[in-house]
Amino acid sequence: MGERGETRLIRIARENGAEERAEPVDLGHRLRELRRARGWTLERAASATGLARSTLSKIENGQMSPTYDVLRKLAEGLEITVPQLFTPPAQADATGRILVTKAGEGLTHPTTTYEHELLAAGIKPKKMLPYRARIRARSFEEFAGWVRHDGEEFLLVLTGIVRLFTEFHEPVDLRRGDSAYYDATMGHNLISVSTEDATVLWVTSLE
Repeated sequence: MGERGETRLIRIARENGAEERAEPVDLGHRLRELRRARGWTLERAASATGLARSTLSKIENGQMSPTYDVLRKLAEGLEITVPQLFTPPAQADATGRILVTKAGEGLTHPTTTYEHELLAAGIKPKKMLPYRARIRARSFEEFAGWVRHDGEEFLLVLTGIVRLFTEFHEPVDLRRGDSAYYDATMGHNLISVSTEDATVLWVTSLE
């Protein structure tokens, strides 16, 4: 039996995303960045960490490989964890990325139970998969078992009434404006219980 539409859609989105690999961190450069971000001089950093100014200077210039005890003092003085000393800083500057998807211009992916319209399809890689869906299914039996996939998921009802089935909870009916946030590794299925097909906005994490 073929893959269910929602699971396949998310798998494709993950495969299309470029894999990001963290570059090795230069401890000296990282320490200098952390110190300057706080507006600290070497003297101020020495006071906060309990290390000699000359020791800090040697570490920043790659002239000394610190012991674990020194790393611990650095982390405590900077109020971070030791692993964060070796973690690249989060990108502080805005990337400026934006992609507008006008109504009806998303990439459609129909299935027997759902009709998906993938939004922001042109942005890759991304951390979220947003899509609008028309819910065609009217009973749980229309699904070949539970839909489940990695990540977490947010659901917002746009029109109509839906019934959300989840593996470990009682079914719940949701109307326009109602929402749900759930663990997507838990089995879940959605059906329309209104006369017309309901429409929902789904946002799925891709990490």
